[in-house]
Amino acid sequence: MKVLKYSRQRESIKSCLMGRRDHPTADHVYLSIREEYPNISLGTVYRNLNLLVELGEVRKLSCGYGPDRFDADLSPHYHFVCRECGSVTDLPLEPSSRLDEEAQRCCCGRIDSHFTYFYGLCQECLKNFSQ
Repeated sequence: MKVLKYSRQRESIKSCLMGRRDHPTADHVYLSIREEYPNISLGTVYRNLNLLVELGEVRKLSCGYGPDRFDADLSPHYHFVCRECGSVTDLPLEPSSRLDEEAQRCCCGRIDSHFTYFYGLCQECLKNFSQ
């Protein structure tokens, strides 16, 4: 296995993600990191985010609306995606092992986990639609 050289920029990107709960895009991470590293390029942020995903230290969320988002919380949890503004939030809902068991009955392979998105309109977008 290749030994990965330490990178202050990569650590800063990871710390940035760990301190956020809004599931930022690469562009949002870039804007945050530029405060500390003004010469960092967007390409460097993308490469490091993808490396962190490969290393299993960060999760990439491809929700079907807008650009990919990133999450440093690797614990099993569900996400809510707003179809209007694209915001992604954690749902305070305990993951269901029963869903794994039910899916297993329909599958020839072995299911050991699942990843689920719930879609709808966030509270802010609902307010805008009702006005």
